[in-house]
Amino acid sequence: MAREIERKFRVVGEGWRTDCGVRIRQGYLSTVPERSVRVRVAGGRATLTVKGPSEGIARAEYEYQIPVAEAEQMLDRLCVRPLIEKIRHRVDHGGRCWEVDEFVGENEGLVIAEIELDDESQAIDRPAWLGEEVSHDPRFFNASLVRSPYATWGDPG
Repeated sequence: MAREIERKFRVVGEGWRTDCGVRIRQGYLSTVPERSVRVRVAGGRATLTVKGPSEGIARAEYEYQIPVAEAEQMLDRLCVRPLIEKIRHRVDHGGRCWEVDEFVGENEGLVIAEIELDDESQAIDRPAWLGEEVSHDPRFFNASLVRSPYATWGDPG
């Protein structure tokens, strides 16, 4: 089974910022906790991703490349609103690649860093710009940000 193991953190400061990032537009066909089905267009490529329920910081994940035109149609016609829009920056630190997502649109103001791991107990070298870990807080899952966008949180904590 394909598995994703990742940790997520809030980001503080600007030390992570890069000169370039990739704009991502994604939507969900299903956002229930037992399974999410995501359509994503990023950098001229489109994918359909199915994820299972979280088990700690791991979960089943299956991803398939699909035609960009079909992905755009699904985003425009089928996906739950609002769509997730963000700019992804890839930042090298400690010999690993961190993905820092700077959200725009309904989730503007939220910046999250993720790192994919080979093992759930793998140690990481924490960059200075990492804030609170939110790996276990479902509010920060992209599928949850569709149901409850960051802009509606009031006091985001």
